Amino acid sequence: MNIRSLTRGDGVVIGAAVLLFIASFLDFFSFKCEAASSGLPYSGRCNVDNPNGWESVLFPVLPSIFLAGVLAAALIVTARFLPADRKVLGMGLDQWGTAFAVFAAWSSLWALGGGGDLNSPGVGLILGLIANLVMAAAALFTPRLPALKAPLLGAPTPQVASPYGTGAHPGYGYPGPGGTGAAPSPYGGQPYGAPQQADQTGPQAAAQPAGGTPGAPAAGDPAPAPAPAPAQAAGAPDFAPFWFAVPVARPLFPEDGGQAPIAELAPGTWYLAVDQRGQALVAQTQDGRRGVLQDTSGIQRG
Repeated sequence: MNIRSLTRGDGVVIGAAVLLFIASFLDFFSFKCEAASSGLPYSGRCNVDNPNGWESVLFPVLPSIFLAGVLAAALIVTARFLPADRKVLGMGLDQWGTAFAVFAAWSSLWALGGGGDLNSPGVGLILGLIANLVMAAAALFTPRLPALKAPLLGAPTPQVASPYGTGAHPGYGYPGPGGTGAAPSPYGGQPYGAPQQADQTGPQAAAQPAGGTPGAPAAGDPAPAPAPAPAQAAGAPDFAPFWFAVPVARPLFPEDGGQAPIAELAPGTWYLAVDQRGQALVAQTQDGRRGVLQDTSGIQRG
């Protein structure tokens, strides 16, 4: 579970759910003093006890307004930590959460007209209505507004300016300390890409002319022909692999064009882009799987 997968809209939904839960314990209706002469159970006293959303006399206020709203927030937030293809009865969890949020806001609106002339809306009903309306709006407009779609905590920032500098980088595949960029050889010896040192104790040392420079031609020998320069990769692709991080959780699709995600890239982790296909990137996950990242907007290059 990566909290960086949450968006600003999810933060609004969580805040509205907390406000809704608090409102359920406040007075849902405020009875008027006329109830003292109306023959109600509160007859004979003016200061009656105002019920909150948890009292059975107001059923079904609790499940249709308060619990429905809290359940909506739980479904929307949970959907951020699950694969995009996870569905229940053909709908994603965030879609179910949006439906419950709209239902709770609709029920809150109808509750304003309940209770007759003997009571007025209490602070619990008013706060519950505000919380449900805010939650429904955030659930509906988060996928459509960039301001709500942005990450709640922002993309991670590397500890150093250069992706190959020193320092601890917990992300997968990010170059480790040392600053040379040379990977250690699994068979011992010098790292791959490091300059090779001449072995002064082997047979090659005996073949070197005394007092001369190793590899220099002896006097009278014809000068060796210069080694041919490596052929320029004129036909090689212009793409060069690089490290990147995504701002929000994004699915990784198969390279064969399938539409079922094989993995999900999470913010706060560095991934290696190994190829490019138009605007999409071919990325490699922690376990070695490769797939196509179709949405490359806002990625952070290492």
